[in-house]
Amino acid sequence: MGSRGQNPPQWNQTTLVDFILLGFSDIPDLQGFLFGVFLIMYTIILMGNSLIIIITKMDPSLQTPMYFFLGNFSSLEICYVSVTVPRLLIDLCSQNRNIPFLACAAQMYFFLVFGATECLLLTSMAYDRYVAICNPLLYPLLMNSRLCVQLAAGCWVSGVPVHIVLTVQIFSLPFCGSNQLNHFFCDIPPVLKLACGDTLLTETLVYVVAVLVVTVPFMLILGSYVRIIETILKLPSATGRAKAFSTCSSHLMVVALFFGSGLITYLRPKSSHSIGMDKFLSLFYTIVTPMFNPMIYCLRNKEVMVALRKFLLK
Repeated sequence: MGSRGQNPPQWNQTTLVDFILLGFSDIPDLQGFLFGVFLIMYTIILMGNSLIIIITKMDPSLQTPMYFFLGNFSSLEICYVSVTVPRLLIDLCSQNRNIPFLACAAQMYFFLVFGATECLLLTSMAYDRYVAICNPLLYPLLMNSRLCVQLAAGCWVSGVPVHIVLTVQIFSLPFCGSNQLNHFFCDIPPVLKLACGDTLLTETLVYVVAVLVVTVPFMLILGSYVRIIETILKLPSATGRAKAFSTCSSHLMVVALFFGSGLITYLRPKSSHSIGMDKFLSLFYTIVTPMFNPMIYCLRNKEVMVALRKFLLK
């Protein structure tokens, strides 16, 4: 608070027009290499998820709730990655790393909305597996197409009002002094670092939203899987147990990758934030996890592999 009294006029007059995304400018020799790596990863994400969308729409054997949610999930992954990666690729090529204030707010907003949608979709997918394994006789009745559409729509829309409020709150803070954002996109921790004045209210709001959007879905998924595993272990045949586990294992791997990195980033104390670690974790849940998702779902799922072969042979 002491620094506030030293130079009050500048604090009131300075209004930021844009930020400078520093990204990976601290390693100039690796810019070309990083561009190549991220471009390949982005291409894999687009192609892998597009293939899943096509086969879940076209293949008659994949017209079930599980694959309906998987198709939605793949569409979401393309949107989610496209919020950050194209901008990152442009910054790695150009010297001009400026991002207008409003563009930064828009990037943060869409990143948070799609991130929240991902948490909720993964929860819906866990509920689908829970009903399929724990209540197989009621499954066709409970997971009817109307409920699936309603659940998916709820996942896509629920994060919108919450994150409008959160983004407006963050970008209403006074920004003065440095406009250099030490990150490759407008994420919450690096933007809050540039805010001046008291950010306690905003940080509390971020924490509350993170608990609602990340922790609650994660606990629901964990609860579902405790019941699923209990049910699977009671199955009489080893084949039945193996088949039930195989339908869940891919989803569990995706949940662990996405929620693990997300929880560490947003719910660890501010004092333990290091710039290098933040960038690494962000790379993990913005690029690495979405790249592995199509591979995990395809390679660990016989039905998807069969449908993919049929599609490619056509």
